[in-house]
Amino acid sequence: MPGLRCAAVAGLLFILAACDDRPPEPARLDLAPVGFDALPGWRDDRQSAALAAFRRSCTRFDLKADDQPVGPGGLGGLVADWRPPCLAAAAVTDGDEAAARAFFEERFAPFRASDGRATEGLFTGYYEPLLSGARQYGGRYTAPIYGRPADLVSVDLGAFQSDLRGRRIAGRVGDGALRPYESRAEIQSGALAGRVPVLAWLDDPVDAFFLHVQGSGRIVLDNGGELRVGYAGSNGHAYVSIGRVLIERGELDHDAVTMQAIRAWLEANPEQARALMDENPSFVFFRELEREGPVGSQGAVLTPGRSLAVDRRHIPLGAPIWLDIMVPAAEPEAPARPLRRLVVAQDTGSAIKGPLRGDLFWGSGPEAEAVAGRMKHHGRLYLLLPLGAVERRGAASSG
Repeated sequence: MPGLRCAAVAGLLFILAACDDRPPEPARLDLAPVGFDALPGWRDDRQSAALAAFRRSCTRFDLKADDQPVGPGGLGGLVADWRPPCLAAAAVTDGDEAAARAFFEERFAPFRASDGRATEGLFTGYYEPLLSGARQYGGRYTAPIYGRPADLVSVDLGAFQSDLRGRRIAGRVGDGALRPYESRAEIQSGALAGRVPVLAWLDDPVDAFFLHVQGSGRIVLDNGGELRVGYAGSNGHAYVSIGRVLIERGELDHDAVTMQAIRAWLEANPEQARALMDENPSFVFFRELEREGPVGSQGAVLTPGRSLAVDRRHIPLGAPIWLDIMVPAAEPEAPARPLRRLVVAQDTGSAIKGPLRGDLFWGSGPEAEAVAGRMKHHGRLYLLLPLGAVERRGAASSG
């Protein structure tokens, strides 16, 4: 039906997207230079907390060659452009707010982000769940947490074709061709039994499902120990939001969909829960984390409240970002509150798509879960780029 408008829900919660008979315009990131005085609440933030997170990103830049581009199309310049601010960051005294603020003001230039049409995007939250499990199968511990399969192949398509930069697929090689890996339903039916190592067994399949959504977690073992796991890969299937499925079936109201509401539905409908979770064919594999964590896609340890998951097709990992958004309070009855703070792009997610899309890491514990699970608020972001990268972009434009 030409001209028919429809709503599509993506991610754990939802992103409303208009669609019609014409192909959508490719999403793009537009940057407009602004001053630091244009960042709402800039002087009220504790930039020292963001500086600590930025230092962790600097450890990842240290592993790269100077001439390696940063971000899509070299949006963030070259790694060499990040060396001076990283060196200067190491010299700032911890907790010195004036020095931390001056560091960012002297080493970076802020840009207001838009997608060519809108200046506001959707921001959600994620956290590190605390789970109950065991190393061995038995009793109530029956939900497996799989390690990365030896035959899983992950492919960066951008290495083969420039217009596919930022896109990845995964599968296994068979008969000389890359073939799709098993889906969630097939894996849950035992397709990988005996072929892939199991790191732990959880006592709740719903907890296992949400561990896949969050990408990391801490498992309290039955013997008193603790196991921290982090993302190690996925089966390559597209992520399908079961929240969207519940809306389409009329089980949940569009405006009431939160992680807590989805979990409540699964727990209230145990006979249908497995089939609903299998509607999402994407399946995540994990690895044990021996150091502090969790670890984001950039390879840096995440900082609660200061690490942001972004779409790496638009935003450079490691870049500071100023947020001007609303977030829910920990108490369900309390109103949402404004959040204006500096964070660092250090992670990605299969549901985080678009130049103005962000997913804020809240840490672990009940309060982090309460806030992250109900966060689905709109707001603005401002990208901070090092002066060397800005000068390089200007020289390229004038040339």
